[in-house]
Amino acid sequence: MELRQQRAAALALALALLTVLLAAAPARADDLQFPKSQTKPPPGYTHTAKQVIAIADRDHKVVGEKARRGTLRPFAYTKPSLRQWQVSYFRGDKELAQVTIDDATGAVLESWTGPQVAWKMARGIPGAFAGKLCRWYIWIPLCIAFVMPFVSLRRPRRLLHLDLLVLIAFGASHFFFNKGQIDKSVPLAYPVLLYLLGRMLWVGFRRPKPADRGPLTWARATWLAAALVFLVGFRLALNMADSNVIDVGYAGVIGADKITHSRSLYDGTFPKDNEHGDTYGPVNYIVYVPFRSVFGWSGRWDSLPAAHAAAIFFDLMTLLGLLVLGRRLRAGPDGKLLGVSMAYAWAAFPYTLYALDSNSNDTLLAAFLVWALVALRSAPLRGALIGFGAAAKFLPLALAPLFATSGSRHRWRGAVLFSVVVVLTFALPFLPFLPDGGLRELYDRTLGYQVGRDSPFSIWGQHDLGALWTAVKVVAAGLAVLVAFVPRQKTPVQIAALGAAVLLAFQVAAAHWFYLYIPWFFGFVLVAIFARYSTGEPESAARRDEQLLDRTRPAVVAGLD
Repeated sequence: MELRQQRAAALALALALLTVLLAAAPARADDLQFPKSQTKPPPGYTHTAKQVIAIADRDHKVVGEKARRGTLRPFAYTKPSLRQWQVSYFRGDKELAQVTIDDATGAVLESWTGPQVAWKMARGIPGAFAGKLCRWYIWIPLCIAFVMPFVSLRRPRRLLHLDLLVLIAFGASHFFFNKGQIDKSVPLAYPVLLYLLGRMLWVGFRRPKPADRGPLTWARATWLAAALVFLVGFRLALNMADSNVIDVGYAGVIGADKITHSRSLYDGTFPKDNEHGDTYGPVNYIVYVPFRSVFGWSGRWDSLPAAHAAAIFFDLMTLLGLLVLGRRLRAGPDGKLLGVSMAYAWAAFPYTLYALDSNSNDTLLAAFLVWALVALRSAPLRGALIGFGAAAKFLPLALAPLFATSGSRHRWRGAVLFSVVVVLTFALPFLPFLPDGGLRELYDRTLGYQVGRDSPFSIWGQHDLGALWTAVKVVAAGLAVLVAFVPRQKTPVQIAALGAAVLLAFQVAAAHWFYLYIPWFFGFVLVAIFARYSTGEPESAARRDEQLLDRTRPAVVAGLD
């Protein structure tokens, strides 16, 4: 099957699946209700508020929290749809312990203290993210499929094997996250992030060498293309049959609905079940508008088909970008194989499916960045993609220095043009949505909230490492500037590697880190580690590598180092 036919088949499959009724996410529980009486059971209940508080007082976690904190004030609430009680313990206005009790039996169903009170995502609730994807019978086959086509038994010690294994080593951290043990899951993510950061710096700063390191894959392009079509179908089917929409995707639909009805985005009127959903830039909400228009919205946190459709679109656009990027990096059949290999790896990698089946907006950022690399030779186009990406999720601004000084034949002229376009495409989308409080209120509701929030999902949030944290943030900012000038001449592979390094450095320094952020840098990492290997005959590889040093064609070829 020709590659063009394979792409058409994948697109047709995607369009067909999009017409199917999107799966409903699990129903959300009703809001908590405060009972009218503390001594009489609410309608339909057998226990009173006073009785369930007495039950919760005996829970060992509550006893321990009281021993540490002193007197706590308990309040009992009903969960009508579940016939349950929630007893919350406060000191001042801060909730420090929470107990859920079954009304019929009076049994304690769960109890939480510490960060797991405020952060439900820290509780290891099965299916809270990505539905059944984290079941071993789905996760492990995907890991095997991700690695298998790129394993070379004739070269068992090549670095590509280690790179791929490290990428799936996020699973060690994820294992403990799924058990609600964030004291173990959070630290285990950092060795993986730091290895990838060091690896990308190694690829990015080293001078490319015309050396053939052996074939990237033993599989033919047609085999990988067929597997890619199957994986795309599997991903879309799983999204429709068993996935949920987290608050991030819900926020996108809310914002799109506000835009559709000409309401302000940043006036503090997001629903209580997603009151900080206005933390993103306006482009994030604008891209959801066509999906909200087609699929509608009930006004509640329901199955949100618009969020499903948007997440699928972001994922497919990233896949398409990787296919096109392979052709940009290498000409002819070699480019086809490279593009299909990168797209296949994206489709097989569990964490891109994790973002898809959480129906978040994280692959929107990945799509902007991959297509910016595709558009490397055009200063205005790559500037627009970086600018619009930053107007969605801010972090692409860290890549502006790198992309400003890379890709153009006339370096500084291209840098000026790029910078002008970035400023315009970043700033203009905000203008129609400025709140009454002006730029200060806009900052407080968006980037200021993200930077200032406390989170147990980083080592900085779990431990007092103020001086070290400051140093790490300074290094991350310094790296973003340094890569604009060093090395002076960069191949597309180096640009991808250094871009991934900047993204990784900012993730290491972030106050809040989560597995959904892995797709942000994953596309760049694929370019950096895959394009170093041959996808054609050895005698043609050397000729390709020599072109890497040609400044007049900066985006034609990827190199080996």
